[in-house]
Parts: sequence; structure tokens; C-alpha cells
Amino acid sequence: MTESEARDEICRVGRSLFARGYVHATAGNISVRLDDGFLITPTDACLGFLDPARLARLDAQGVQTGGDRASKTIALHRRIYAAATRFDAQTRCVIHTHSTHCVALTLRPHAEGEELLPALTPYFVMKVGHVPLIPYHRPGAEAAAEAVAQAIEQRGAQGTPIRAVMLERLGPNVWHDTPAAAMATLEELEETAKLWGSADPKPAELTAAQIDELRRHFGARW
Repeated sequence: MTESEARDEICRVGRSLFARGYVHATAGNISVRLDDGFLITPTDACLGFLDPARLARLDAQGVQTGGDRASKTIALHRRIYAAATRFDAQTRCVIHTHSTHCVALTLRPHAEGEELLPALTPYFVMKVGHVPLIPYHRPGAEAAAEAVAQAIEQRGAQGTPIRAVMLERLGPNVWHDTPAAAMATLEELEETAKLWGSADPKPAELTAAQIDELRRHFGARW
């Protein structure tokens, strides 16, 4: 993907997420890792009305070289890329949203180290996988970036690399090889959170045998 294509794709994905209610107001951000730097949505930008020419451009060291002022989350995105590419060198896009149903689950009591969701549906297991909860830190906090990087490295070292984390009270960060693939991961995560939040009584999760079958047939990430 060329830089021009990446700019257009960031804007297309932003419009789609905004139009369908996965993001609202000026919440959320999208970045793409280039061969020589990064593109990221500007600070306080509405993802539904992005201009390709005004996306923030940064060099490989994270120094801004063009566009509107970069989102403060670029530090977190860079830590995600640095950690995630150890386990998947094709990681090229990070999306962060404040998606309602994902955030709602973090407002409930939960234990330290808990995950956002159980193995609820086959497509959640296949397309998303484990989603560790990251304890609350203020937006842009270095401690949050450090906690996310540690979660990626720990899960990867255990042989279960992740594609998403959930920031308590803030929302998910997901990553993949293209903006379209990252968006699909985000959609599956948010829709599964919606199912789990609305199910009463709560269903049993998939069994170990069922998950193993998904691994064997589809390469599930669980």
C-alpha cells in the first residue's frame, strides 16, 4: 500500500466507522505504519470527516513532519507496533475507538488481569481472540502504553498473540495488516460485546474441544 493509498484508506475506514456508530464526536483514532514513518488522524478530529491531505505524518522516530497536529495517542500506537510486529511483521494499522458496548463491559466490577470477553462465538475466537483488560490510566498516559506493550509481549511469548486490548473506561485498541482488516476486527469485538452485554442469562463459553476444532480448521487465535 502506497502512502497515498494509506491516506485514502484511513479516511474511508473513518467514515464507515462513524456512519455506523462505532465512533462518535471526535473520539477515536486510526494510524498506519509506513516503511519510513507513520500516518495518524489529527488530534480532536472527527473520523467521519477526515481529509487525506491533513492526516498527521511522522518519521520513523515519531517526529511530526507534516499535516495537522497528531493525536496524542501516537505514543501508544508506536508501542503497539513495536511489540506486535515481533509476532506478526505485517502489522500495519491500529484503530482505537470508544465503542459503547466494549466500554460498558469495563464499567462492571472485574478482577485484575481479567479479559473483556469469554470465548463466546466461533467468529470472535477466530477473528479477534483474547482481549486483555488494561487498568484505567488517563488518556495518553505513558503507563497505559507500557501496560499494553507488556500485555502484547506476554501473550505472544505464551504462544497466543493478541490483536486487541481493552483500555478500561476508554475503549479498544485493535491492530492488523490493513485498515480494512483492523476495522473488521473492531466490528467483531464490539458486536460480541453487545451480545454478551444483552444476554440474560449469560451463556456458557465454547468448550476446549470446540476451540481446538476452530484452531485446527481455521487457525483461531485463542
